[in-house]
Amino acid sequence: MKIAFVTEDGVSICKHFGRALNYLVVDIDGKSVRGKELRSKAGCSHPHEQEGDEEGTNAQAEATKHRRMGDPIKDCALVVSGGMGFGAYQSLMLSGIRPLITDVDTIDDAVKRYVEGKLEDHLEMLH
Repeated sequence: MKIAFVTEDGVSICKHFGRALNYLVVDIDGKSVRGKELRSKAGCSHPHEQEGDEEGTNAQAEATKHRRMGDPIKDCALVVSGGMGFGAYQSLMLSGIRPLITDVDTIDDAVKRYVEGKLEDHLEMLH
């Protein structure tokens, strides 16, 4: 199973999904880590940076942006982040990737908790 962790440095879990520049993809087999791979991730722009006069253009731009952010991890079953917006959450779910919002700071700690069945999902941290 491959799990993508949202990160800047490959060590810490980023607190905001959209602003992170990387994923650390961890391949887990049972309780063992088979490998790790750092992948680039598209960032997000703020709504005021988007252009368009037609109604629906911003919604379409958001959907496209979220799809682009998920493209590098299509082979992952789970993405772990320290925070995420509802749009990104829904987009990931629709693409078959389960988002998990955590309060754990480091990827290694989160992996350990995940294989032990102790990594909690904090949906209250969605925004």
